[in-house]
Amino acid sequence: MYGNSGDVEGNDPSGSRKASPPSAMPWVRNLRRYIGDGAGLGSEALMELETKKILLDIFKEKQQKSAAAGTIPSFYKKKPEDGSISHRVQRLAKYRFLKKQSDLLLNADDLDAMWVCLRENCVIDDATGAEKMNYEDFCHIASVCTEQIGPKCRRFFSPSNFMKFEKDESGRIAILPFYLYVMRTEMEAYIRGLIPNLAQLRDMPAAFVQMYCRIAAHKFFFFCDPNRRGKGCIKKILLSNCLQELMELHQESEEEVTDAEQAENWFSLASAQRICDMFLALDKDMNGTLSKQELREYADGTLTDIFIERVFDEHVRRGKGGGVNGREMDFESFLDFVLALENKDTPEGLTYLFRCLDLHGRGFLTTADIYTLFRDVHQKWIEGGNYELCIEDVRDEIWDMVKPTDPLHITLADLLSCKQGGTVASMLVDVRGFWAHDNRENLLQEEEEPVEEG
Repeated sequence: MYGNSGDVEGNDPSGSRKASPPSAMPWVRNLRRYIGDGAGLGSEALMELETKKILLDIFKEKQQKSAAAGTIPSFYKKKPEDGSISHRVQRLAKYRFLKKQSDLLLNADDLDAMWVCLRENCVIDDATGAEKMNYEDFCHIASVCTEQIGPKCRRFFSPSNFMKFEKDESGRIAILPFYLYVMRTEMEAYIRGLIPNLAQLRDMPAAFVQMYCRIAAHKFFFFCDPNRRGKGCIKKILLSNCLQELMELHQESEEEVTDAEQAENWFSLASAQRICDMFLALDKDMNGTLSKQELREYADGTLTDIFIERVFDEHVRRGKGGGVNGREMDFESFLDFVLALENKDTPEGLTYLFRCLDLHGRGFLTTADIYTLFRDVHQKWIEGGNYELCIEDVRDEIWDMVKPTDPLHITLADLLSCKQGGTVASMLVDVRGFWAHDNRENLLQEEEEPVEEG
């Protein structure tokens, strides 16, 4: 284990904060009450639900007739065999439904054409270099896109959509946030269309559909477009593990889908509800965003203060009011945060975390950075009643785990190539992650011990 240490500095900044007055955030109130109109289901999905209802009525009527005749009603029907006529009809029906849904959405070529149109008809902000458009440009681009792509893109260019985005002193909005909004909306619409065909999602409450699509779509963007640039996103989605994970929900719930498997699948209804419950539990002042103090309660408060500070520095946009109290984490940023922590071993998750670990934005970590980061973990470790340890020993062990190309610096590439980057990141930001590493042999032994049959 680790030897005794010398100096240990604490880091206990004041957590006091003037409580923000509850604001009228409709989606927060609606989600808390679990109400809503379920708006957004396409006509095809509604038709699917109506058809299901009609077939169910017919089935019940046949059951009643069979019962009256004294026969035992059928309660099990064998799945069609591969290559059979029933199997081909089933596949054809699914294909035609998905094709009709895709025809209503913008495809990769449509999105590329819209991006080109936006860039060719915008103006460059002299102060920031950002590409922007005013409402007159917005209307002109709407006409050009409708002419080049078709009427299906017209819905994105409504006055209400223009008003959703932050405007500068000249009344202009940036084109990139608008373009990403279009992509996110298309992804959510695609997922909404799939819900009636996914066995484990068919019975989702209508009030939760919109929020579910928002959560589900976010994982696609986290893994397929980590830089939020929208480049190649559609192609990556078709080849991504995310789509495969979503398609696993085709499996009927009766086929022994355990609670653990559902919890591990981000796209399951149980997982989406878990994310909402976490956010609402942290949002003490119910204003629809999380302050640093509120986020410190995540995972029972095992994350370090310096990590929370760095998350806000690197991944949370500053509020319109500016200042320390003007920056709070919205729901989209919270989804990124959870995805990164729950996928630390992936390049996308580790990239998110490395930006927080890189205290000075230099692209590498030094021994001094490791010492500073682990100092907060050490403080929580001692406060938890654990044995004393030496920070320098932990720092040296991390260096041995990573074996960086440059013996003085640890880069993101080093963490990715050593195959232990997720473990290292967890050791530096979460006292529970360090505990798991410190007790890894005992935990491994417990996993390998056979379960005794009673």
